[in-house]
Amino acid sequence: MMDVKAIMERIPHRYPFLLVDRILEVETGVRIVGIKNVTYNEVFFQGHFPLHPVMPGVLICEAMAQVGAILAHCSGSETEEGKVFMLTGLDRVKFKRAVEPGDQLRLELTLIKRRGTFWKMWGVASVDGKVAAQGEIRAIKAPIV
Repeated sequence: MMDVKAIMERIPHRYPFLLVDRILEVETGVRIVGIKNVTYNEVFFQGHFPLHPVMPGVLICEAMAQVGAILAHCSGSETEEGKVFMLTGLDRVKFKRAVEPGDQLRLELTLIKRRGTFWKMWGVASVDGKVAAQGEIRAIKAPIV
């Protein structure tokens, strides 16, 4: 289990773009589960349907990708130091229910394929056991420029 301090040691994201609050489970190189607590104080709610706030789907995908980056970091080697996890594509993404203030988003990612620095994962974001979004996430571990 990792808290937000441990997460910030592993990925470069910071407020307002750090979208992971906690890591619950890690099976190195296989699977990871993270949590995002969605509050009304999130900056995106000011402009994204302020009278009926809904978390933007692209940010749900970004939260899944950040959890995937932590899986990649935990599965990395010393030769990958100085690299960051960069999102390169999303496929078969489906949004199935709205994510609103007060929801706790559970982000589960499973590794589908890894070839060198390229990663392909299946992500599922759920609230109270109901799928909110799901899709395939592709990313690469790239050198920091």
